Amino acid sequence: MKKYLIKRFLQAIPMLFFISIISFALINLAPGNPAHAFINPKMSAIQIAKIKESLGLNDPVYTRYVKWLNNCVRGNFGYSYITHEPVLKEIEQRLPTTISLMGVTMIISVLISIPLGLISALKKNSHLDNILTSISYIGISIPSFWFAMLIVILFSSKLKLLPTSGMRTIGVHTTSDLIKHSIMPCAVLCFPNIAVLTRYIRSSALTQLSEDYVLTALSKGLSKRQLLHNHILKNSILPLITILGMSLPELISGAFITETIFGWPGMGRFGIEAIFNRDYPVIMTITMISSMLLILGNLISDILYGIVDPRIRVVDK
Repeated sequence: MKKYLIKRFLQAIPMLFFISIISFALINLAPGNPAHAFINPKMSAIQIAKIKESLGLNDPVYTRYVKWLNNCVRGNFGYSYITHEPVLKEIEQRLPTTISLMGVTMIISVLISIPLGLISALKKNSHLDNILTSISYIGISIPSFWFAMLIVILFSSKLKLLPTSGMRTIGVHTTSDLIKHSIMPCAVLCFPNIAVLTRYIRSSALTQLSEDYVLTALSKGLSKRQLLHNHILKNSILPLITILGMSLPELISGAFITETIFGWPGMGRFGIEAIFNRDYPVIMTITMISSMLLILGNLISDILYGIVDPRIRVVDK
């Protein structure tokens, strides 16, 4: 296992290097530059040149990339062009709010989708299965921004039950107030997640139900509940491990659309603001962190596969 981990980490280095080159090139090839946010029509050419010089935009792209990469290796991800604060400091301020929102969403999605997927598989082609399947298709297909606006209109504008945006009411620092502000963002994020996970678990459970070991267990008098708990459940969650591993970057980068609509002060909203403001250091930092987490998520998934299913354990060579 140790050799395997070392090998995977070494493979991640050129991959991250390639991602950084592509990301840096795409950002700098996009129309406009960060200097436009500080330029007004009354400025002279000399003043505009000084602004570009202060932002390091007069250097060639490859020179800027080398400087950026050299600083990143040393743990310095630069300063935000807009707030003039260290990028890591800005991320540290927003990270807890994103982790709390995305973490709760992930836990709720898993806890709900596993029983729904198993029940749907056991009741294949029944009315309950058809209802769950229809709801899942709706959850997969519905645009998150439309669903977010719909529940804001219903629960905030019409029923006056929940706050429209933000993480807390100004001057209020209670747990109940935080929960009220979290309900709608969590609902918007949970709905599609539950729909996708339920379909994956249902499909995996149906495959397991057709295996010979299931028929053998039933012939020996094992109840469906015991069969479900001791055999089918364990083998059906393998696809879930992959999806959760791929979802690891979202735990840090946040949900861009949902956080922006609900004014949630997390990484997703921070990333959207950075994109609109062409805040290159922030965009690159979020991109690289997300890439590293994606690679880490795949690694964790491989390790968990070996723990859950002994047939595919990694063997040191």
